[in-house]
Amino acid sequence: MPVSINLGFIAFSDVPLFYVIAGALIIGLVLSYLVYRIQAISTFFEVRRKNNEIKKSKEEILELTKRVHQLELEKEKMKNGSEDLKPTDQNAL
Repeated sequence: MPVSINLGFIAFSDVPLFYVIAGALIIGLVLSYLVYRIQAISTFFEVRRKNNEIKKSKEEILELTKRVHQLELEKEKMKNGSEDLKPTDQNAL
């Protein structure tokens, strides 16, 4: 069954209905794929930013843990009154 297609000032006449349906389906699939890809790229950058924040936070936690350990050692030195107190922890920093 031939149909006419009007696209603004352009008109196509005697186009089979099957082509109109197939064209609409293909255009819909292409547009949905483009929207999906844009969303996927956006999500990728969002996750990357979050991973960088997590990495920086872990580094900060490590530095703070080292500082706490050093302060605990200083506290023990002050408590015992000894300047030559060596850490008994073999894994001490």
